[in-house]
Parts: sequence; C-alpha cells; structure tokens
Amino acid sequence: MAERIYRDPLHNIIRLRTDSAEGRLMVQLVDSFEFQRLRRIKQLGLALYTYQGAEHSRFAHSLGVLHLMTRVLNRLQETHEICEADRTAARAAALLHDIGHGPFSHVMEKVLGFHHEDLTVAAVLSDETEVGRILREYDARLPERVAALIKGSFKPAFLAQLVSSQLDVDRMDYLLRDSLMTGAKYGIYDLEWIIKALAVDPQNDRIYVTTRGLYAVEEYLQARYYMFRQVYYHRTLRSAEVVLRATLQRALELTERGVDIWRAPDTAFEKLLLRKPLTLRDHMEMDDSDVLFHIKQWQRAGDPILRDLSRRFIGRRLFKAIDLDMPEEERGRFLEAARELVIRAGFDPRYYFIEDQASDLPYGFYTGEGDEPKAHIYVEDGYARPRIREISEVSQVVRGLQRAYRIHRVCFPPEVKEGVYALYHGL
Repeated sequence: MAERIYRDPLHNIIRLRTDSAEGRLMVQLVDSFEFQRLRRIKQLGLALYTYQGAEHSRFAHSLGVLHLMTRVLNRLQETHEICEADRTAARAAALLHDIGHGPFSHVMEKVLGFHHEDLTVAAVLSDETEVGRILREYDARLPERVAALIKGSFKPAFLAQLVSSQLDVDRMDYLLRDSLMTGAKYGIYDLEWIIKALAVDPQNDRIYVTTRGLYAVEEYLQARYYMFRQVYYHRTLRSAEVVLRATLQRALELTERGVDIWRAPDTAFEKLLLRKPLTLRDHMEMDDSDVLFHIKQWQRAGDPILRDLSRRFIGRRLFKAIDLDMPEEERGRFLEAARELVIRAGFDPRYYFIEDQASDLPYGFYTGEGDEPKAHIYVEDGYARPRIREISEVSQVVRGLQRAYRIHRVCFPPEVKEGVYALYHGL
C-alpha cells in the first residue's frame, strides 16, 4: 500500500494513502507552506506555563482532525451516500480548519482584532497561498467548497457540522489531545463509541447520535465542561496570557508615541507594531517564534514597563489572580481599594491591574442555545419508537452542565499579593 505514516501520541498511527488522487492531495496540503507553519504555533497557547507537557502544536491537532474526519466519513458511508467531491472537500476542510491561527493561537486574536476563521477562509480562497493553488489545481471549485464548509454554509449541512458544531471532529480531537498532553484526565471520553453511534438525519440534513451513544455524548460534554474549568480557565494560564497581552499593548503604545523600541526590520511583526495593515501573506509569515524573539529583546528595553513585563513573561514571573466571586457592591469596593494599593506600590494599573473574563475564548460549555442545527447536539431517544431530540431534552446530566459558569478575576503583581489578599479576605 502506498502511504505516508505519521506517528501520533493520541491516535498512534495516522495513515495518508498516496495511491489515489485524493490521498495525494492531502499529502500536498500537509506539505504546504501554510500548513507546515502550524508546527510553530502551540495548540494551547501558553498552557505550557502551567502544564509543562503542553508543547503540542496546531500541526499535530490538525492532522488528528483529518484522521477523525476520515474515520467518521467511513462510518457514515456505510449507511449514507456521500459523493466523492463532498468527501474530498470535507477532509480538506478538516485538515485546513486552523491555518488562519496567529501566534499562540487565540491569545493574539484579542490584541490584533482578527478571527482565525476569517484568515483561514482567505488563505483557502487566495491565489497567493500554496494551499489555495493546490486546491484549485485539483478542482477549480474546491477552494470555494472548502471555504463554505469552514464557514458553515455548505450543503449538505451535515458535512459542515462535522467540521464545526457542538459535536465536531475538531472538538473530538482537541479534548482528548489536550487532556493527554497536559496530563489532566478530565478530557477523556469514549471516542470510539461516539463514532460508532453517529448517523445522518437526511430529512433535516443534520448529524445525530443513535440511542446507544447517549451516554458517550454525556461523557464527552462532561469532559468538555471540566477541561474548560480546570485547564482552559486555569489561573496561571490566564495570568500568562494577561502578561503577554500587557507586554504587547505596551510595545504598541510606545511605538505609536514614537519611542524607539527594538523590532526586526522589514518583517510582518514590525508592520504589526507600526499598526500598518497586514496582508494575508504577513499573517501567514508570523508564528510563536516572532513574538518570543521580540519579547526576549525587550528585556533590555529602555522603557521600564516594557522591560519589566518582558522579563516577567520570559522568566515566568507571572501575576497573581483572585476570583471576584462576590456581590457587585463588595466587588466595586475591593477593586477600587486594590487598584489604589497597586498604584501606591509604583505600578501603572493599565498594565499591572487587569480584570480577566473568559469572554475572549471562542468556545465554551454546551448551552443548547441558538437556532442553527450546529448549535445543538441531537440524539435518538428511545428504542421502540425513537425520536430525534436535542440532548438536553433527554439528558438530566446535560441539563445540569448548562448552569451558568463564568470567570471574573483580577490579576496583579505578586509584589502586592499580601496587601491585596488582606483586602480580599477583609471584606
């Protein structure tokens, strides 16, 4: 058998067949400039500041998503007809769904004001990118089909739901992969049983889970809930993100004021600092190493704030964080008093006293809200006279997971920890 093999820590062996045109297409896409760039972007951003094993990349994750898409399509094709063109587009979309990510994954999106899915679609449709040319050479209509799958506008819609929905191959991979690489066991669920239980509802053009898969999906949603609470919302991880954002915001402010700080000349990152419009090629040029290299140089900056923040980030001397789980009136008094304490200690509160909320994370818990099928998980209820229903209508476990959970914290330098803690516990 002609094939390329990737050894994967989660799926063990990922095989890409090279004895067919579709298989060779997948190999070409993996070898493209834009996809290889994902080797240099951490899947979990700054989670390695908390979980030292979380060094895995968007490259590894995206290969895993392709692997799961292939397995799911094989399963669905046992009972449902999927044409070759649709299968090819779905596999390509699964592989390429993350190529628009910026440095440190979601961390940079808030600073730079972009969404990675928009850049992914632009890269797929562009004549200037290698992935765009490869897709177009295979089939002139393929870039538009892949883009439609990523945007969720593709028909049949159930294929788009496999790429992006509440039960998609992206989430199926990253929950297990992040759990494995962080060492946190919260993300484990029965993947094999979910794949076995997936089916197509042709009347409503949607994916659903047969009756036998209900408990596996409950376990999947519990895994997702606990991974967000224990890993993705972890205080230290979020504190590292706060310090990184503060560092970049200080660098941007200094550059805007005409202060000379070090920047690599004639690079996309220099354009970013100068707030010049970035082209698609500029975005595709940047990865984690650009950010790290500049912050390492800024450890010797003349500006004391930029120098201090850069040293804190590189040396993992992060801010402390306190949850603001208190009545609104008490919260206001505490924030005012704590901010004053930070100022008296000589710290600029714009960079050293920062409220952190999880609203900047693009994904969260399952709520069952929304009008589109991709916002819901559908399961078959009953054996004798089965009906397809939204899962929270069937599962008490899922209803229990839908209770609101939000994080609202304030981050501050450890130098003022004792004073802030005294205020916090003295309320």
